[in-house]
Amino acid sequence: MIQTREQLLATIRERMVAYASSHLGKEWAEDLAQETLLVLETKYADKDRPEDLLPIAFQVLRFKLTEFRRKATRRGEWDTAQVDELPIADTRDDQALIFERKELQARLEEAIAQLDGRCRDLFRLKLEDKTFEEIRREMGAAAINTVYTWDHRCRQRLLELMGGEWVKGRAPGKEKAR
Repeated sequence: MIQTREQLLATIRERMVAYASSHLGKEWAEDLAQETLLVLETKYADKDRPEDLLPIAFQVLRFKLTEFRRKATRRGEWDTAQVDELPIADTRDDQALIFERKELQARLEEAIAQLDGRCRDLFRLKLEDKTFEEIRREMGAAAINTVYTWDHRCRQRLLELMGGEWVKGRAPGKEKAR
């Protein structure tokens, strides 16, 4: 049975769609098969026999699959979640949470007011999203390790002024007991 090139390409296309569907899914398989056919038409127009065209078609398709996966991974498409599937907590009416946040804010403001000027300046610069190197230059420290030490000591002092815990009833770094 002699096939025309168009019939041969239609048969190859069906096989490519089936192959790509088994690897990615139907929604992308059609596009990849079409892109592969474009390559076959532009670069391999001189090939008419199935034994010549079929291996080339599947080699090009495999390259297209690899390229598709690489791009999808780089864009983070495999890691995305549908927004409507994510549970969102409604905190508008949670009076206990609102009270806890206000209490924490009041404790934090009171503790920061008791800190020395260097610690307040350090926290201000960190809140301005400055890097430790920028903080070092602005505060006139000789070495960046000095800024790291100041940061550690200031955080420890702030924790002490807040009563030894960030949230009442919870030690720093510990999970709340349920």
